[in-house]
Amino acid sequence: MAKKIKITETALRDAHQSLIATRMTTEEMLPILEKMDKVGFYSLECWGGATFDSCLRFLNEDPWQRLRIIREKCPNTKLQMLFRGQNMLGYRHYADDVLEYFVQRSVANGIDIIRIFDALNDIKNLKTAIKAAKKEGAHAQVAISYTTGPVFTDEYYVEYAKRIADAGADSICIKDMAALLTPYNTESLVKAIKKAVDLPVQLHTHYTSGLASMCLMKGIEAGADIVDTAISPLALGTSHAPTESIVAALQGTEYDTGIDLVALTEIRDYFMTLREKYIKSGLLDPKMLATDANALIYQVPGGMLSNLLKQLKDAGKEDKLTEVLNEVPRVRKDSGYPPLVTPTSQIVGTQAVFNVIMGQRYKMCTNEFKDLVAGKYGTTPMPIDPEFRKKIIGDMKPVNCRPADLLKPELEKLRQEFPAQYLEQEEDVLSYAQFPKVSLDFFEKRRNAKVGINSDVADMENKVHPV
Repeated sequence: MAKKIKITETALRDAHQSLIATRMTTEEMLPILEKMDKVGFYSLECWGGATFDSCLRFLNEDPWQRLRIIREKCPNTKLQMLFRGQNMLGYRHYADDVLEYFVQRSVANGIDIIRIFDALNDIKNLKTAIKAAKKEGAHAQVAISYTTGPVFTDEYYVEYAKRIADAGADSICIKDMAALLTPYNTESLVKAIKKAVDLPVQLHTHYTSGLASMCLMKGIEAGADIVDTAISPLALGTSHAPTESIVAALQGTEYDTGIDLVALTEIRDYFMTLREKYIKSGLLDPKMLATDANALIYQVPGGMLSNLLKQLKDAGKEDKLTEVLNEVPRVRKDSGYPPLVTPTSQIVGTQAVFNVIMGQRYKMCTNEFKDLVAGKYGTTPMPIDPEFRKKIIGDMKPVNCRPADLLKPELEKLRQEFPAQYLEQEEDVLSYAQFPKVSLDFFEKRRNAKVGINSDVADMENKVHPV
């Protein structure tokens, strides 16, 4: 039986997040959006992740306005976002009322599919987001944070997939953000999950280790329904497998995507011009396009590796890198085997650096590591030894419930403290909730720009009608 494979195009979010630190502007997207809408993609991943922060912090853009523009220009294609569970798009847990309101406004402004994940694969941290997405009529996709290590077997992931299905998810994504999947592991994992749960499975992996296209092909043959790709000028390296290559590879087979390669040519040409602009400006470092299989050797994501090296350089201890890389799995084991993704990769990595530099393990612990061990981020994949926990957190009380259960409703408080002079839309309060200082700086610039325009108009009127 023929099975048409669906394609999620990541050029508008993860591809430029992976290659140029999320610096593509809405203005740069605009000329090609209508053509992308006509190709026949299953979805366009265009929002969430780091786009929200980057719009406000670096691009002087309103992320909500970006979403509305993309929605208007792409009426025929589902729009997709990445959502960090109870963290939403920020870096802390938020109260349920803020999360529910954020989901409601995201869907109202144009989002169709919300891909929800948790750094610890703790289903407790995802249930509110799943319910909120479904209440608003959006597709709730839950992503498994894929990682490697002694406890991360197919059985572990199948059990998590079952919990995801029980929580009401509409589909499952295997999210391999660190490019740790290999082709035959992909085949085995997809088969196991498809056998265990009756949900569509989407495959997301990066090209860092050079294996992404092979992983997608083996995953498709094993039963994956949808794959993430990036149009070729923004593919490879730390990004994704090229869209055109995957479409071409499947043409004329039972998995044919139905997408016309000729239709992709114009999109490729447009993004190739953008790519040349990024290389010229220095935004795109050609080194980011090289294959680096070190992730498979150290089982450490590429971004985490560069972060560790920087920390050691700053301390004048570059020669200790091998020691730190050997220490990372030990710290990870001690702290319950958290998957190494934001924010746990930074927490575990920094603690490993401290352990090596201090010459004594856990002589000094970061507050974030204490919080991780205390359960403030959620339940770790494996239990933490009680004696170790006591050593790290002392008299701090461990958190055994869902961390967000300890938070009081905060939406009204945020509304009350929001500076009234900046309020232009109800979504502004949600931007403020995620990034208080950064958003206020943006609102100030936005207001000044409008005041400037208005005063110019007033000056003109005064010249015509003096008062």
